[in-house]
Amino acid sequence: QVHLRESGGGLAQPGGSLRLSCVASGINFRLHPMHWHRQAPGKERELVASITGDGATNYADSVKDRFTISRNNIWNTVYLQMNSLQPEDTALYYCTTNFRGRDYWGQGTQVTVSS
Repeated sequence: QVHLRESGGGLAQPGGSLRLSCVASGINFRLHPMHWHRQAPGKERELVASITGDGATNYADSVKDRFTISRNNIWNTVYLQMNSLQPEDTALYYCTTNFRGRDYWGQGTQVTVSS
């Protein structure tokens, strides 16, 4: 059974930083691309960043040069380092992956950026 568990969300001031983590189980982690999505109240879900099994990355324009996705294939963990946070980054952040044609999502971790 695939299971994704996010952590690391919280309250940050504008210009601050947070680091999200997501631990995966039930998959051969190193073979699977991993993604971070986010959803803010009243807005559509947005793909924030992706990383392949061998570390190639891709970012939404809205977070490029501020967020960094990375992974540790020994610890089955994917990270999202978020710098220069802005109020518009406030959202519920989800870790996701696809396994055998089905998308799996974690429960999400809340990020709130406010002074």
